[in-house]
Amino acid sequence: MYSDKVMDHFQHPRNVGEIEDASGVGTVGNAKCGDIMRIYLDIDDDTHVIKDCKFKTFGCGAAVATSSMATEMVKGKTIEEAMQVTNKAVMEALDGLPPVKVHCSLLAEEAIHAALWDYAEKHGIQIEGLEKPKSDISEHDEDEEY
Repeated sequence: MYSDKVMDHFQHPRNVGEIEDASGVGTVGNAKCGDIMRIYLDIDDDTHVIKDCKFKTFGCGAAVATSSMATEMVKGKTIEEAMQVTNKAVMEALDGLPPVKVHCSLLAEEAIHAALWDYAEKHGIQIEGLEKPKSDISEHDEDEEY
């Protein structure tokens, strides 16, 4: 059963679309379930504040809801603050997800990191704590705790 917040973000997703000439774009997927998530970031080069964030997701309702919530959580934040948006934080903001849908929140975290990685690559900078993202999160060990 999904929480009211999950249902709201699924039925009325925020920030759907793409950003032309985005500062950073991250695409990740999960080959096992077929979900694909793309996050677009518009980052102010001087302040490193995320001015806008949009997403396009192909997947289940939980994937759409976690994408929507993740974009809300990073908008207006600095790069460093956006790095603190974890899959657990996304799940908590949505009042939880069923265990079989936890991977959707991990997809959201990884998509944000992939977009930040793209931004860092384009600008020749390093973001503390940011590692090269995996394009397929099903590469994670099956018994790895989220």
